[in-house]
Amino acid sequence: MAGSTFGTIFKVTTWGESHGKALGVVIDGCPAGLELAEADIQQYLDRRKPGTSAVTTSRKEEDTVEILSGLFEGRTTGTPISLMVRNTSQRSGDYSEIASYYRPGHADYTFDAKYGFRDYRGGGRSSGRETVGRVAAGAVACRILEKLGVRVCAYTRSIGPVEADPAKFSRDAIGRTITAMPDEEADALAVKYLEEIRRETDSAGGCMECLVEGLPAGIGDPVFDKLDANLARAVMSIGAVKAVEIGDGCLVSARRGSENNDAFRMREGSVVKETNHAGGILGGISDGDIIVVRAHVKPTPSIARTQRTVGRSGGEMEVAVRGRHDPVIVPRAVVVLECMTALTVLDAMLMNLSARMDSIVDFYRSR
Repeated sequence: MAGSTFGTIFKVTTWGESHGKALGVVIDGCPAGLELAEADIQQYLDRRKPGTSAVTTSRKEEDTVEILSGLFEGRTTGTPISLMVRNTSQRSGDYSEIASYYRPGHADYTFDAKYGFRDYRGGGRSSGRETVGRVAAGAVACRILEKLGVRVCAYTRSIGPVEADPAKFSRDAIGRTITAMPDEEADALAVKYLEEIRRETDSAGGCMECLVEGLPAGIGDPVFDKLDANLARAVMSIGAVKAVEIGDGCLVSARRGSENNDAFRMREGSVVKETNHAGGILGGISDGDIIVVRAHVKPTPSIARTQRTVGRSGGEMEVAVRGRHDPVIVPRAVVVLECMTALTVLDAMLMNLSARMDSIVDFYRSR
Protein backbone atom coordinates (compact mmCIF):
# COMPACT_ATOMS: atom_id res chain seq x y z
CA MET A 1 0.00 0.00 0.00
CA ALA A 2 1.41 3.36 -1.04
CA GLY A 3 0.56 6.69 0.54
CA SER A 4 1.36 6.15 4.23
CA THR A 5 4.28 8.63 4.25
CA PHE A 6 3.96 12.40 4.57
CA GLY A 7 6.57 15.18 4.43
CA THR A 8 9.85 15.93 2.67
CA ILE A 9 12.42 16.64 5.40
CA PHE A 10 10.37 16.02 8.53
CA LYS A 11 8.97 12.76 7.17
CA VAL A 12 6.40 10.58 8.96
CA THR A 13 5.10 7.12 8.12
CA THR A 14 2.07 5.82 10.00
CA TRP A 15 1.38 2.11 10.42
CA GLY A 16 -1.16 -0.25 12.00
CA GLU A 17 -4.88 -0.98 11.88
CA SER A 18 -7.82 -0.21 14.15
CA HIS A 19 -8.14 -3.81 15.36
CA GLY A 20 -4.52 -4.92 15.06
CA LYS A 21 -2.09 -5.29 17.96
CA ALA A 22 -0.90 -1.68 17.79
CA LEU A 23 -0.64 1.50 15.74
CA GLY A 24 2.15 3.98 15.44
CA VAL A 25 4.44 6.18 13.42
CA VAL A 26 8.08 6.45 12.40
CA ILE A 27 9.48 9.99 12.23
CA ASP A 28 12.55 10.53 10.07
CA GLY A 29 14.24 13.92 9.90
CA CYS A 30 13.73 15.15 13.46
CA PRO A 31 16.75 17.26 14.47
CA ALA A 32 19.02 15.95 17.21
CA GLY A 33 18.97 17.61 20.62
CA LEU A 34 15.24 18.18 21.09
CA GLU A 35 14.14 17.53 24.66
CA LEU A 36 11.33 15.00 24.39
CA ALA A 37 9.41 12.71 26.72
CA GLU A 38 6.41 10.44 26.34
CA ALA A 39 4.39 12.93 28.41
CA ASP A 40 4.90 15.58 25.70
CA ILE A 41 3.19 13.29 23.20
CA GLN A 42 0.61 11.81 25.57
CA GLN A 43 -1.13 15.13 26.18
CA TYR A 44 -2.00 15.30 22.48
CA LEU A 45 -3.15 11.69 22.28
CA ASP A 46 -5.38 12.25 25.31
CA ARG A 47 -7.27 14.88 23.33
CA ARG A 48 -8.22 12.42 20.57
CA LYS A 49 -8.76 9.21 22.50
CA PRO A 50 -12.26 7.72 22.70
CA GLY A 51 -14.47 7.28 25.73
CA THR A 52 -13.77 10.69 27.26
CA SER A 53 -17.17 12.38 26.99
CA ALA A 54 -20.84 11.95 26.17
CA VAL A 55 -20.22 12.87 22.53
CA THR A 56 -17.55 10.25 21.80
CA THR A 57 -17.66 6.51 21.21
CA SER A 58 -17.75 4.38 24.37
CA ARG A 59 -14.71 2.41 23.19
CA LYS A 60 -12.18 2.73 26.01
CA GLU A 61 -8.58 3.08 24.87
CA GLU A 62 -5.82 4.47 27.06
CA ASP A 63 -3.78 5.27 23.94
CA THR A 64 -0.56 5.15 25.95
CA VAL A 65 2.42 6.05 23.78
CA GLU A 66 5.76 4.24 23.90
CA ILE A 67 8.93 5.74 22.43
CA LEU A 68 10.85 2.81 20.95
CA SER A 69 13.80 4.57 19.32
CA GLY A 70 15.49 7.87 18.51
CA LEU A 71 15.89 9.08 22.09
CA PHE A 72 18.87 9.07 24.48
CA GLU A 73 18.96 10.68 27.91
CA GLY A 74 15.79 12.62 27.17
CA ARG A 75 16.91 14.12 23.86
CA THR A 76 16.39 13.17 20.24
CA THR A 77 19.43 11.63 18.56
CA GLY A 78 18.67 12.63 14.96
CA THR A 79 17.87 9.00 14.07
CA PRO A 80 14.36 7.71 13.26
CA ILE A 81 11.89 8.02 16.14
CA SER A 82 9.47 5.11 16.42
CA LEU A 83 6.29 5.69 18.45
CA MET A 84 3.78 2.96 19.29
CA VAL A 85 0.31 2.86 20.84
CA ARG A 86 -1.12 -0.57 21.65
CA ASN A 87 -4.77 -1.40 20.97
CA THR A 88 -6.43 -2.64 24.14
CA SER A 89 -10.21 -2.45 23.59
CA GLN A 90 -10.91 -4.22 20.32
CA ARG A 91 -14.32 -5.86 20.05
CA SER A 92 -13.95 -7.29 16.57
CA GLY A 93 -17.15 -9.30 16.99
CA ASP A 94 -19.07 -6.03 16.71
CA TYR A 95 -17.99 -5.93 13.06
CA SER A 96 -18.37 -9.59 11.98
CA GLU A 97 -21.78 -8.91 10.43
CA ILE A 98 -20.50 -6.20 8.06
CA ALA A 99 -18.06 -8.59 6.38
CA SER A 100 -20.87 -9.47 3.98
CA TYR A 101 -21.98 -5.96 2.97
CA TYR A 102 -20.74 -2.41 2.34
CA ARG A 103 -21.55 0.25 4.94
CA PRO A 104 -22.98 3.46 3.40
CA GLY A 105 -20.58 6.40 3.72
CA HIS A 106 -17.56 4.20 4.50
CA ALA A 107 -14.55 3.08 2.46
CA ASP A 108 -15.70 -0.57 2.46
CA TYR A 109 -16.68 -0.69 -1.21
CA THR A 110 -13.78 1.38 -2.56
CA PHE A 111 -11.18 -0.55 -0.51
CA ASP A 112 -12.63 -3.83 -1.81
CA ALA A 113 -12.64 -2.50 -5.38
CA LYS A 114 -8.96 -1.53 -5.12
CA TYR A 115 -7.45 -4.46 -3.22
CA GLY A 116 -9.94 -7.29 -3.69
CA PHE A 117 -10.36 -7.70 0.06
CA ARG A 118 -10.75 -5.56 3.18
CA ASP A 119 -10.23 -5.66 6.93
CA TYR A 120 -13.86 -5.29 7.99
CA ARG A 121 -12.97 -4.96 11.72
CA GLY A 122 -13.57 -1.25 12.06
CA GLY A 123 -12.15 -0.37 8.66
CA GLY A 124 -8.49 -1.33 9.13
CA ARG A 125 -6.28 1.39 7.66
CA SER A 126 -9.39 3.36 6.64
CA SER A 127 -10.41 3.75 10.29
CA GLY A 128 -10.15 7.07 12.07
CA ARG A 129 -7.95 5.22 14.55
CA GLU A 130 -5.10 5.55 12.04
CA THR A 131 -4.83 9.17 13.19
CA VAL A 132 -3.11 7.98 16.39
CA GLY A 133 0.17 7.99 14.46
CA ARG A 134 -0.48 11.41 12.94
CA VAL A 135 -1.18 12.93 16.35
CA ALA A 136 1.90 11.35 17.93
CA ALA A 137 4.10 12.74 15.15
CA GLY A 138 2.32 16.09 15.23
CA ALA A 139 3.01 16.39 18.95
CA VAL A 140 6.74 16.19 18.19
CA ALA A 141 6.35 18.78 15.42
CA CYS A 142 4.50 21.11 17.80
CA ARG A 143 7.33 20.71 20.31
CA ILE A 144 9.82 21.90 17.70
CA LEU A 145 7.59 24.75 16.54
CA GLU A 146 7.31 25.99 20.13
CA LYS A 147 11.10 26.37 20.16
CA LEU A 148 10.78 28.49 17.02
CA GLY A 149 8.08 30.73 18.48
CA VAL A 150 5.29 29.26 16.35
CA ARG A 151 2.01 28.25 17.99
CA VAL A 152 -0.66 26.04 16.42
CA CYS A 153 -4.17 25.99 17.89
CA ALA A 154 -7.24 24.15 16.54
CA TYR A 155 -10.82 24.12 17.78
CA THR A 156 -14.40 23.33 16.80
CA ARG A 157 -15.99 26.17 14.86
CA SER A 158 -19.42 24.58 14.45
CA ILE A 159 -21.43 21.40 14.95
CA GLY A 160 -24.53 21.04 12.82
CA PRO A 161 -26.37 24.40 12.96
CA VAL A 162 -24.56 25.56 16.13
CA GLU A 163 -21.61 27.89 15.53
CA ALA A 164 -19.17 29.39 18.03
CA ASP A 165 -19.35 33.17 18.37
CA PRO A 166 -15.97 34.75 17.49
CA ALA A 167 -16.74 37.57 19.94
CA LYS A 168 -16.78 35.01 22.78
CA PHE A 169 -13.57 33.25 21.72
CA SER A 170 -11.62 31.76 24.65
CA ARG A 171 -8.56 29.54 24.23
CA ASP A 172 -9.08 28.12 27.70
CA ALA A 173 -12.60 27.04 26.76
CA ILE A 174 -11.24 24.80 24.00
CA GLY A 175 -9.79 22.44 26.59
CA ARG A 176 -12.76 22.69 28.95
CA THR A 177 -15.70 22.18 26.62
CA ILE A 178 -16.94 18.75 25.57
CA THR A 179 -17.08 19.83 21.94
CA ALA A 180 -13.67 21.62 21.91
CA MET A 181 -15.47 24.87 21.11
CA PRO A 182 -13.90 28.20 22.19
CA ASP A 183 -17.36 29.45 23.19
CA GLU A 184 -18.97 27.80 26.25
CA GLU A 185 -22.49 28.96 25.41
CA ALA A 186 -22.25 27.45 21.93
CA ASP A 187 -20.84 24.27 23.47
CA ALA A 188 -23.95 23.85 25.63
CA LEU A 189 -26.21 24.32 22.60
CA ALA A 190 -24.13 21.88 20.54
CA VAL A 191 -24.30 19.20 23.25
CA LYS A 192 -28.09 19.61 23.38
CA TYR A 193 -28.26 19.27 19.60
CA LEU A 194 -26.14 16.10 19.68
CA GLU A 195 -28.38 14.57 22.33
CA GLU A 196 -31.33 15.09 20.00
CA ILE A 197 -29.40 13.63 17.07
CA ARG A 198 -28.44 10.58 19.11
CA ARG A 199 -32.02 9.92 20.16
CA GLU A 200 -32.92 9.91 16.48
CA THR A 201 -30.17 7.31 15.81
CA ASP A 202 -28.41 9.80 13.56
CA SER A 203 -25.14 11.74 13.49
CA ALA A 204 -23.86 15.27 12.84
CA GLY A 205 -21.17 16.99 10.85
CA GLY A 206 -19.32 20.19 11.64
CA CYS A 207 -16.45 22.52 10.96
CA MET A 208 -13.09 22.90 12.71
CA GLU A 209 -10.58 25.71 12.42
CA CYS A 210 -6.84 25.99 13.04
CA LEU A 211 -4.71 29.08 13.66
CA VAL A 212 -0.95 29.31 13.19
CA GLU A 213 0.60 32.25 15.02
CA GLY A 214 4.21 33.46 14.94
CA LEU A 215 5.10 32.06 11.53
CA PRO A 216 7.41 34.55 9.78
CA ALA A 217 6.81 35.81 6.25
CA GLY A 218 8.54 33.87 3.48
CA ILE A 219 7.63 30.24 4.28
CA GLY A 220 6.33 28.13 1.39
CA ASP A 221 6.97 27.99 -2.35
CA PRO A 222 5.24 29.74 -5.25
CA VAL A 223 4.31 26.84 -7.58
CA PHE A 224 3.43 23.24 -6.72
CA ASP A 225 4.58 23.36 -3.11
CA LYS A 226 2.51 26.36 -2.11
CA LEU A 227 2.03 26.47 1.66
CA ASP A 228 -1.75 26.62 1.27
CA ALA A 229 -1.71 23.79 -1.31
CA ASN A 230 0.27 21.57 1.04
CA LEU A 231 -1.98 22.48 3.96
CA ALA A 232 -5.04 21.61 1.88
CA ARG A 233 -3.50 18.26 0.94
CA ALA A 234 -2.62 17.49 4.54
CA VAL A 235 -6.03 18.40 5.89
CA MET A 236 -7.95 16.64 3.11
CA SER A 237 -6.02 13.46 3.99
CA ILE A 238 -7.85 13.37 7.33
CA GLY A 239 -10.73 10.92 7.06
CA ALA A 240 -14.21 12.55 6.91
CA VAL A 241 -12.88 15.99 5.82
CA LYS A 242 -14.73 16.98 2.65
CA ALA A 243 -13.70 20.62 2.15
CA VAL A 244 -10.82 22.91 3.16
CA GLU A 245 -10.70 26.71 3.26
CA ILE A 246 -7.80 29.12 3.78
CA GLY A 247 -8.61 32.51 5.26
CA ASP A 248 -12.07 33.67 4.21
CA GLY A 249 -12.33 30.66 1.90
CA CYS A 250 -15.50 30.38 -0.17
CA LEU A 251 -16.64 33.88 0.80
CA VAL A 252 -14.04 35.48 -1.49
CA SER A 253 -15.81 34.28 -4.64
CA ALA A 254 -18.64 36.77 -4.09
CA ARG A 255 -16.44 39.82 -3.44
CA ARG A 256 -14.80 42.56 -5.44
CA GLY A 257 -11.04 42.93 -5.39
CA SER A 258 -11.33 46.19 -3.49
CA GLU A 259 -13.21 44.35 -0.75
CA ASN A 260 -10.97 41.30 -0.59
CA ASN A 261 -7.46 42.73 -0.87
CA ASP A 262 -5.58 43.10 2.43
CA ALA A 263 -4.00 46.55 2.57
CA PHE A 264 -0.36 46.73 3.69
CA ARG A 265 0.91 49.14 6.32
CA MET A 266 4.12 49.77 8.28
CA ARG A 267 4.10 49.21 12.02
CA GLU A 268 7.20 49.66 14.16
CA GLY A 269 9.40 49.08 11.13
CA SER A 270 7.61 45.93 9.97
CA VAL A 271 5.18 45.22 7.13
CA VAL A 272 1.70 44.32 8.43
CA LYS A 273 -1.79 43.97 6.94
CA GLU A 274 -4.93 45.84 7.94
CA THR A 275 -7.10 42.74 7.42
CA ASN A 276 -6.46 39.03 6.92
CA HIS A 277 -8.88 37.84 4.27
CA ALA A 278 -5.99 35.86 2.71
CA GLY A 279 -5.55 33.81 5.87
CA GLY A 280 -1.85 34.54 6.21
CA ILE A 281 -0.76 33.22 2.80
CA LEU A 282 -0.17 35.11 -0.45
CA GLY A 283 1.12 33.43 -3.61
CA GLY A 284 1.65 30.21 -1.67
CA ILE A 285 4.02 31.93 0.78
CA SER A 286 3.32 33.01 4.36
CA ASP A 287 2.89 36.78 4.78
CA GLY A 288 3.60 36.98 8.52
CA ASP A 289 -0.06 37.21 9.57
CA ILE A 290 -2.04 34.49 11.38
CA ILE A 291 -2.64 31.50 9.14
CA VAL A 292 -6.27 30.38 9.18
CA VAL A 293 -7.18 26.86 8.02
CA ARG A 294 -10.76 25.58 8.09
CA ALA A 295 -11.93 21.98 7.57
CA HIS A 296 -15.49 20.81 7.00
CA VAL A 297 -16.23 17.34 8.36
CA LYS A 298 -19.04 15.03 7.22
CA PRO A 299 -21.42 13.36 9.71
CA THR A 300 -20.27 10.07 11.21
CA PRO A 301 -21.30 7.46 8.60
CA SER A 302 -21.91 4.66 11.16
CA ILE A 303 -25.47 5.16 12.40
CA ALA A 304 -28.04 2.78 13.91
CA ARG A 305 -30.74 4.06 11.57
CA THR A 306 -31.78 1.68 8.76
CA GLN A 307 -30.04 2.44 5.44
CA ARG A 308 -30.00 0.82 2.02
CA THR A 309 -26.86 -0.87 0.72
CA VAL A 310 -25.63 -3.93 -1.21
CA GLY A 311 -23.80 -7.06 -0.14
CA ARG A 312 -20.49 -8.27 -1.52
CA SER A 313 -22.45 -10.76 -3.59
CA GLY A 314 -24.38 -7.90 -5.21
CA GLY A 315 -27.80 -8.27 -3.59
CA GLU A 316 -29.59 -5.19 -2.26
CA MET A 317 -30.42 -5.04 1.43
CA GLU A 318 -31.20 -2.80 4.41
CA VAL A 319 -28.82 -2.46 7.36
CA ALA A 320 -28.43 -0.65 10.67
CA VAL A 321 -24.77 -0.41 11.72
CA ARG A 322 -24.06 -1.70 15.21
CA GLY A 323 -21.05 -1.07 17.44
CA ARG A 324 -19.51 1.88 19.30
CA HIS A 325 -19.40 5.08 17.26
CA ASP A 326 -19.08 8.85 17.70
CA PRO A 327 -22.29 10.84 17.09
CA VAL A 328 -19.96 13.55 15.75
CA ILE A 329 -16.35 13.28 14.61
CA VAL A 330 -15.28 16.91 15.00
CA PRO A 331 -14.32 17.19 18.72
CA ARG A 332 -11.79 14.34 18.49
CA ALA A 333 -10.60 15.38 15.03
CA VAL A 334 -9.63 18.89 16.20
CA VAL A 335 -6.25 17.69 17.48
CA VAL A 336 -5.70 15.79 14.22
CA LEU A 337 -6.18 19.05 12.29
CA GLU A 338 -3.77 20.78 14.67
CA CYS A 339 -1.14 18.08 14.20
CA MET A 340 -1.41 17.83 10.40
CA THR A 341 -1.10 21.61 10.23
CA ALA A 342 1.97 21.51 12.48
CA LEU A 343 3.61 18.78 10.38
CA THR A 344 3.04 20.80 7.20
CA VAL A 345 4.30 24.09 8.63
CA LEU A 346 7.40 22.55 10.21
CA ASP A 347 8.35 20.73 7.02
CA ALA A 348 7.97 23.98 5.08
CA MET A 349 10.19 25.81 7.58
CA LEU A 350 12.89 23.16 7.29
CA MET A 351 12.66 23.28 3.48
CA ASN A 352 13.06 27.05 3.66
CA LEU A 353 16.54 26.79 5.18
CA SER A 354 18.00 26.28 1.70
CA ALA A 355 16.00 29.04 -0.03
CA ARG A 356 18.66 31.79 0.15
CA MET A 357 22.40 31.76 -0.34
CA ASP A 358 23.04 34.24 2.47
CA SER A 359 21.20 31.99 4.93
CA ILE A 360 23.37 29.01 3.97
CA VAL A 361 26.57 31.06 4.25
CA ASP A 362 25.54 32.51 7.63
CA PHE A 363 24.72 29.05 8.99
CA TYR A 364 27.98 27.35 8.01
CA ARG A 365 30.27 30.29 8.77
CA SER A 366 28.81 30.57 12.26
CA ARG A 367 29.76 27.00 13.16
